[in-house]
Amino acid sequence: MSGIAGKVVAITGAGGGIGEATALLLAERGAKVVLGARRADRLEALAARIEKDGGQAAWIRTDVKRRADLVGLVRTARERFGKLDVLVSNAGVGPISRLDELRVEDWEEMIDVNLKGVLYGIAAALPVFREQGNGHFVNTASVAGLSISPTMSVYAATKNAVRAVSEGLRQEAGDSLRVTVVSPGFVRTDFADSMTPELRGQIVEQMEQMGLSPNAVARAIAFAIEQPDNVDVGDIVVRPTAQG
Repeated sequence: MSGIAGKVVAITGAGGGIGEATALLLAERGAKVVLGARRADRLEALAARIEKDGGQAAWIRTDVKRRADLVGLVRTARERFGKLDVLVSNAGVGPISRLDELRVEDWEEMIDVNLKGVLYGIAAALPVFREQGNGHFVNTASVAGLSISPTMSVYAATKNAVRAVSEGLRQEAGDSLRVTVVSPGFVRTDFADSMTPELRGQIVEQMEQMGLSPNAVARAIAFAIEQPDNVDVGDIVVRPTAQG
């Protein structure tokens, strides 16, 4: 199976930014999307928008820190649309800070959402993909994991861990499953909202100066999904030309 039309795609972090843009683009191209995020009001509004435009969407409140919520997301896809072709693990947080600040709870939040959330998604979807004989994991990492910067060490560690897990999964997957890692650079989203005030201003300024539209990352995700089943697009880096 190639192309996007008819595929069932579940997306975490679908309440805004890259996740929302991905849901809209894939639905426009004929995918049936299953939306997961913590804010139910945003999911309900997005699903209604997609359906108003002629697409098909389902949604379920999903906190990726809860393994049961990922199980529920996958179950919703199967109950509503009969299968799951793609899981886009996009939910992420970035309360970055210098290590000297000892914001241990923020470190734990990044590990729980950025890394364990991806693992819980794999645990929920992998048995389904094996049963079906096909499936595709798309995991969002970050260019922050490719070039380590001060204040971003823990965030980068979680994103590098996602890359490592994804590569191990790819090698174990055999010839029936696909695994893609998408690493965005600066994108105009609400990513900076969780940062300390002194860092937030700097990051927001950089986003405004050079940040990509979330649609740019959505198009990269769509590119990986639309390839024939025997084509595995393993690694995509999407960043502004102005970003060093």
